[in-house]
Amino acid sequence: MAATAQPIALDKIPREGHEESQFQIVMRRFLRHRLAVASLIFIIIMFIAALLAPVISPFPRDAIDIAVTARPGPPGTIGSGGQLHPLGVDHLGRDLFTRLLYGARVSLSIAFIVVLLSEMVGVILGATAGFLGGWFDTIISRTVEFLLSIPTLPILLITASILIRTDAQLPVPAFVTNGVAWMLAAPAQEANKVIVLMFILIVLGWTGAARLMRGMALTLRNQDFVEALRAVGASNARIMFRHIIPNGLAPILVNASLGLAGIVIAEATLSFLGVGVQEPTPSWGNMLSAAQSYMFQHPWLPLVPGIPLCLLTISFNFVGDGLRDALDPRLKR
Repeated sequence: MAATAQPIALDKIPREGHEESQFQIVMRRFLRHRLAVASLIFIIIMFIAALLAPVISPFPRDAIDIAVTARPGPPGTIGSGGQLHPLGVDHLGRDLFTRLLYGARVSLSIAFIVVLLSEMVGVILGATAGFLGGWFDTIISRTVEFLLSIPTLPILLITASILIRTDAQLPVPAFVTNGVAWMLAAPAQEANKVIVLMFILIVLGWTGAARLMRGMALTLRNQDFVEALRAVGASNARIMFRHIIPNGLAPILVNASLGLAGIVIAEATLSFLGVGVQEPTPSWGNMLSAAQSYMFQHPWLPLVPGIPLCLLTISFNFVGDGLRDALDPRLKR
């Protein structure tokens, strides 16, 4: 008796030569890291909330509710006109939910700008030093070693105290100042102080990316494809920017994600100590500083900025771990 042919579903027929792209492989590995995915979702929610702070917040940034100015009010405080303060008010009668949103806007903006610029500086200097070598490599390497050998926090405190307390201004174009002022929803004078703070963090924060990219450049500059590019007349700049840097970006992305957590903590620390973002511009650091005088009588005050600060820092670290696992070429699954 002849065997009956069974139909085969077309979607089950293996397609020869079909392989996942590198992006698909990275995404599949990253999505497998559930903590990293949840952390990324939290960061996106915080970013959207901070960006839409003027829309979400029921009060202006520095509005004072005169009905509740005698002392801090707990979550659910009813102010003048029956207006609800969902997270309470501070000792001046300012809505904590509003200041939390604007503080997130300040902290996230500073973190992303500082990390973006410091990583760019570090990548360019590190790639140039590793690829060209010679005296330039020596200067960059010794500079990195010097900056890494000094304690960061005391240097931050000293330089921030001198520059911010003396109202020093950097010679930046007006559109930069206006852009930072819009980002902070603050006057230009307050934006100038934040620009100085970001400049200090960038100057001290490019070393990690420079070391990573220098190591990648030292490894890649003797590869066969580099010799082939030289043979066809490619310039050093073309080789670096079109081939060396793109091939070395994986560890830079991980370093940037972890660096975001460090910048958020650094900004909060400086603001807490009074040499970072200054009042009345809200920052999670200066909110914690203002709350320390009332934390035993009104324990919710430090929790309002403290909990989001901890969650945001942990989230950046989890995303960095997820990126490290996803971009690791030794993982084959």
